[in-house]
Amino acid sequence: MSAAIEIDRLTQRWERFRAGRNTSLADDHGWLTLTSFHWLPSAPAPLAGVPGLWSFEGTTASLTATAEDHLTLVESGDTVVGTITAELSDEQSIMWVSWGSVVVELGMRANRYMIRTRDSASPVLTNFSEVPVFDYDPSLVVTGTFERWDEPRPTVIATANPLVPGVAELVGEVSFELNGKQYRLAAEEGGLGSLALTFHDASNEVSTAAWRKVGLTKPRPDGSVVIDFNRAINYPSAFTDYGTCPAPVTGNTLPVSIEAGERDPRK
Repeated sequence: MSAAIEIDRLTQRWERFRAGRNTSLADDHGWLTLTSFHWLPSAPAPLAGVPGLWSFEGTTASLTATAEDHLTLVESGDTVVGTITAELSDEQSIMWVSWGSVVVELGMRANRYMIRTRDSASPVLTNFSEVPVFDYDPSLVVTGTFERWDEPRPTVIATANPLVPGVAELVGEVSFELNGKQYRLAAEEGGLGSLALTFHDASNEVSTAAWRKVGLTKPRPDGSVVIDFNRAINYPSAFTDYGTCPAPVTGNTLPVSIEAGERDPRK
């Protein structure tokens, strides 16, 4: 297969990836619809812009509403009148209640209950057509080597919300060469045996968001993996102020600009 044919094949696969990515982001109550974030108070109280009285006690979240609040359960569509409760574990979320175009997500972050509103009428969604990206660059498809550690290493990290600490479950390191220099980044497990890298690079806050993530192929028996930086994507916090997305672990910083994949959608 000639180099030109191979590049054309890879470009077509990337274009299909981009189409799927844009479709998934355009979901009616997806990441582009976040419009507020609130911690639940310990005593029943109203929250700005959200009907009902909200609170938590111990491991239980509570919502008290009247018929005039026009709240319904997302799962059943039943009207919420009186008090309802839910119990979640840390990092869990549910789409709990809704009114009009808004769905309220109940979640637990850092062992505290929070809610986020997701509004399908949010301008971030209604004005969305596609994520801005760099042109496909075949030179930023590299082969690396994955070295799995004997045990996963839970590592404390920052997140997009300074009040929400996070933990990354690192499983090993990926080493690769880029422009004649060697780099090593810590990796997390992805789906179906794949890997993921959350990383900073020198393009952040210039042409790209504060950090990005790229999924890798499943490691081959010899440990080799393909890193296609053209598939670097933004976390939800690049689109909205209400994300609690994980930041890269210390050391996952590339001192070069990776101008491939998704650009900063706010620029």
